[in-house]
Amino acid sequence: MSGIIEIEDLYYSYRDGTEALRGLSLYVDENERVALLGPNGAGKSTLLLHLNGINLPGQGVVRVLGKEINSKTEKWVRTKVGLVFQDPDDQVFSYTVHEDVAFGPRNMGLSPPEVEERVEQALEAVGMSNYAGHPPYHLSYGQKKRVAIAGVLAMGPPVIVLDEPMAYLDPRGKETLLEILNRLHKSGATIIIATHDVDFAAEWADRVVIIKDGRTLRQGDTSLLTDEEVVSEAHLRFPVVTQIFKRLGDSNTENLPLTVSGAVEAIRRLLSGGGCNNGN
Repeated sequence: MSGIIEIEDLYYSYRDGTEALRGLSLYVDENERVALLGPNGAGKSTLLLHLNGINLPGQGVVRVLGKEINSKTEKWVRTKVGLVFQDPDDQVFSYTVHEDVAFGPRNMGLSPPEVEERVEQALEAVGMSNYAGHPPYHLSYGQKKRVAIAGVLAMGPPVIVLDEPMAYLDPRGKETLLEILNRLHKSGATIIIATHDVDFAAEWADRVVIIKDGRTLRQGDTSLLTDEEVVSEAHLRFPVVTQIFKRLGDSNTENLPLTVSGAVEAIRRLLSGGGCNNGN
């Protein structure tokens, strides 16, 4: 197992004795887009907190860029892994948007001119340049999410981790966020998203990691989302596109489309008499 992130046999319990992670292992390669899926209570959010040192392993190993994460490296890893919380109100707290985005770079010890440059670039990347002087509490939920992402971007981490980023966003907000994520990926960032949205995972991810009861159930490409045994055991559902083809009577789950583009190709083949043979 190797990658920009490597986790081996990770255990973690909260102070009340609740076991959140029970021997979880996974890897993430550089510049991958990874969707982390699983039922409520599976340990997704707890796992994300280990990736930038907010939580430290009770047992097992977490490595980022080849370096083991522990009490000696927890500050270092926060410059390498940027974490965007599910609720932006947990992350956006300064008097103005500018001050909020500048908080991380300043704490990295950067010079004032470099801080300003990073803030400007980060706000431009998320389409919030015109709101630099605004108080965050005047912003919409979706705008606050973009500010939270900008705060992470300003620190320049190679890995960006987001916890349920699409939650409570309207359709336009989701589209805007997806555009931001796609630009980050093209720029070379490794992106990990914890989500319940299997349709988003199917369309967006290069690879999925499915966890349950604090353990890795399966990890692999998005075709796992058409595996009836895996989907049932993880208490997920098939992507809507896959459900449609299943109802049309295609019982060969290995070849069921997952995405809209995959469905279009499959329908074209069906209309031309070529049959359905597309897992994407």
